[in-house]
Amino acid sequence: MSCLYTSDPVGGARTRRRRILQRHGAGRAPSSAAQRTTLRLYVHRKLHIKQVNLHSKDNMSYGKAESYRSVPQDFNTVIQTCSTNIQKITQNTAQIKSMVNQLGTRQDTSELQDRLQQIQHSTNHLAKETNKHLKDLGSVPLPSSPSEQRQQKIQRERLMNDFSAALNNFQSVQRRAAEREKESVARARAGSRLSAEDTTRDEKLVSFDNQEDWGQMTTQAEEVAITEEDLELIRERETNIRQLESDILDVNQIFKDLAVMIHDQGEMIDSIEANVENAEVHVERGAEQLQRASYYQQKSRKKMCILAMVCSVVLAILAIIIWQASK
Repeated sequence: MSCLYTSDPVGGARTRRRRILQRHGAGRAPSSAAQRTTLRLYVHRKLHIKQVNLHSKDNMSYGKAESYRSVPQDFNTVIQTCSTNIQKITQNTAQIKSMVNQLGTRQDTSELQDRLQQIQHSTNHLAKETNKHLKDLGSVPLPSSPSEQRQQKIQRERLMNDFSAALNNFQSVQRRAAEREKESVARARAGSRLSAEDTTRDEKLVSFDNQEDWGQMTTQAEEVAITEEDLELIRERETNIRQLESDILDVNQIFKDLAVMIHDQGEMIDSIEANVENAEVHVERGAEQLQRASYYQQKSRKKMCILAMVCSVVLAILAIIIWQASK
């Protein structure tokens, strides 16, 4: 019966519960209802902990299996990933361009700034990831078929051209965003400087003789507080400008890597085409040699035919001479 209990979930639970009761109760029945209740709660808690541990192990093994399945990548997978990233970069660039046009207007809010920084940073990350995938394409072994090699070459060239165009647009929008941010900072600095100069000039004329002068001083203090908020906004925008300039430098580095990859790809393509041309030359030379051999063979056959005809004529003449001499 114990085997039947352990073969199904309910029977297995009963067997585990009975073993725990035997382990902690030494096979004796509890002496009171309170003890029985306490022991029952203890058993349920032990079984619950064990089930949770088993469930967590299953999740961990499933996660490992998922990560293991996501490791292998082939040429088509990398190409598809890069194409998806390039499309996303193009879409993000259009959104960034629309938000950059709103900088310095009434729609220029902190929410717009945060969203602009978020999309810009995400697009920069996509560009780096795509650059890494393109580098990984160099480690993918080439197919043995020349036609497949040419097809992969065309796919690489198209992908690099699309990536270069997307990077150009993205960097152009980045530079435009940096210019608009600098213009906003310059306007904010000019406004805060004027407010500070007006406040300083008014402070020199303030006296505390009456309540009116005291109210004027309070108003000037509020203006100084507003100026401090403007300065904090200026600091945030200067931080955004530095981040934009750093991202622009990252894109410049990606352009350099892309130029190196295009150069290496060109050398590899030249090597493949050179091998194909060499093979074509060898084929042409072989065909020429076959034609020459066929020509020489035909020429030798003609010579053999002429010699056979000459020999036949000579033999006929000799036969006639011998026949006449015998008469």
